[in-house]
Amino acid sequence: EEQAEDNSSAECSEPGTMDLKFTSSRKYISISVPSKSQAMSPHIKSVDDVVVLGMNLSKFSKPTQFFICVSGVFMFYLIYGYLQELIFSVEGFKPFGWYLTLVQFGFYSIFGLIELQLIQDKRRRIPGKTYMIIAFLTVGTMGLSNTSLGYLNYPTQVIFKCCKLIPVMIGGVFIQGKRYNIVDVSAALCMSLGLIWFTLADSTVAPNFNLTGVVLISLALCADAVIGNVQEKAMKLHNGSNSEMVLYSYSIGFVYILFGLTCTSGLSPAVTFCSKHPVQTYGYAFLFSLTGYFGISFVLALIKIFGALLAVTVTTGRKAMTIVLSFLFFAKPFTLQYVWSGLLVVLGIFLNVYSKNMDKIKLPSLLGLWKKSVEERKSRTLSQTV
Repeated sequence: EEQAEDNSSAECSEPGTMDLKFTSSRKYISISVPSKSQAMSPHIKSVDDVVVLGMNLSKFSKPTQFFICVSGVFMFYLIYGYLQELIFSVEGFKPFGWYLTLVQFGFYSIFGLIELQLIQDKRRRIPGKTYMIIAFLTVGTMGLSNTSLGYLNYPTQVIFKCCKLIPVMIGGVFIQGKRYNIVDVSAALCMSLGLIWFTLADSTVAPNFNLTGVVLISLALCADAVIGNVQEKAMKLHNGSNSEMVLYSYSIGFVYILFGLTCTSGLSPAVTFCSKHPVQTYGYAFLFSLTGYFGISFVLALIKIFGALLAVTVTTGRKAMTIVLSFLFFAKPFTLQYVWSGLLVVLGIFLNVYSKNMDKIKLPSLLGLWKKSVEERKSRTLSQTV
């Protein structure tokens, strides 16, 4: 007993450790209290907390968190889509899609800088060369997407943006030699057929249809498919934050676009036009950028709390609602072919999500249903015989 007391006193004398022992059992509970030098910094402590726009969602229940995230995604992205189409509805603005992207990148850089100042760790972790590549891809994604609205209807652009899987699969086959299962192939076929059908409907009913818009949005889709992998790899490899990624990628992209517009003499006409319509251009562009920045924050929170499966479902519903509101608020020709082709694209999205979560979503097979029905018939026959 004296030896046990000596051992316990020696252990309790260690700094930052308190042991609670019970004489009736050999088991004991050890509670470690870190010293001041080992204390975590504030930004590391709050890693598990989900903070969106200064609001800590971790304090609420799961249903409340889901309601807040879904409300934020729908509210901000519906306003984002409406403002984007509203800007291009201004007479004479359609040739200035790249200038709108320049303004949008400028606002995103400012928002990222403000958010970066609010966190504890302000160091740049990802190398500058990586940011130059990411910025180039971001410019291609958003610039080509905005410019395509000068040639396409907004619903057609949204439908194309839903089909990122197609260039991802093509790149995976030719670049990485990947092999995909039948569900992924079926998803790509549904999306491809839906896109072709939707584009044919657009070319039939739209008086100002231009194939240039299809080429631009297709290139934007390819850049968007690549940028996600590059961003994810860079953030995991160097442990970079979202605010750091936004600040440096969009600020470098701002320089790229500014240099390109200056060399092509596209800056002066855009500035002249926007100075004549400051509210319809700069005012809407500010709200357009702000709602887009807020919307992505709620999407990331939704992914972190509930997973990618539910997030994809919510964002797909948001895109469908955006297309409906586009037809309601902005006059454009309509045909039922839009509906069937859109449903075909939605089916492709569902198959893609199902393929990535086959272990979580178990759909009954035809063979399983047939065996189940045979067993039920046998059980009924046996019961009748008895």
